[in-house]
Amino acid sequence: MYYPMYVDPTYILIIIGVLLSLAASTKVKSTFGRYSQVRSLSGLTGAQTAERILRQAGIYDVGIARVSGDLTDHYDPSSKTLRLSDSVYGSTSVAAVSVAAHECGHAIQHQNNYVPLKIRGALVPIANFGAGISWPLIVIGILMGGSSLLINIGIWMFVAVVAFHLVTLPVEFNASSRALKIMESSGILHGDENRYAKEVLGAAALTYVAGAASMILQLLRLLILTGAFRGNDDER
Repeated sequence: MYYPMYVDPTYILIIIGVLLSLAASTKVKSTFGRYSQVRSLSGLTGAQTAERILRQAGIYDVGIARVSGDLTDHYDPSSKTLRLSDSVYGSTSVAAVSVAAHECGHAIQHQNNYVPLKIRGALVPIANFGAGISWPLIVIGILMGGSSLLINIGIWMFVAVVAFHLVTLPVEFNASSRALKIMESSGILHGDENRYAKEVLGAAALTYVAGAASMILQLLRLLILTGAFRGNDDER
């Protein structure tokens, strides 16, 4: 019978991260699905909700466009465009209204020069580059006999990715907080609808928490693996 000579125990960190992400994704899809069946009393569509909130905030230079896909809603600060998915743009459900209001929260952050949003924007190119180059640098460093310089650069590149995910948390939480306050104060949602909206946006927030946790676990695994390699290299 064949037994593997070595099983990497750090894989458990990857598995935990994957499970967290799957659980969060399942939660947001089920919650959005449930409240996408509940029509808001105001009768506003996601697009109409976004237009009303932006106008109330004194924002007239942000466009509203439809984007294909499921839960692909986002605010693009470079073009000042609020992009709403097919399931949000023309829907009058509580879920659609909530998501549209959340994206408006980002537009308001942009208008108010919200510092975490500016930091996240500055980290985007660094994080994208780091995500693609970190592991190759580390592997090359190891293959070159343990080049500490390349390994350290790779680790710091991955740290930039983790930093992006961490700074995303206050940005998303703040956008949801703004959305909930605006929807309640302006009468876009009424009574129990505000509680439903909180559930929708709370479930969405879990995906960002899970994403950040997954990145931290990957960084921890990276530090363990490179630390173990360096330890073995020092012994030689």
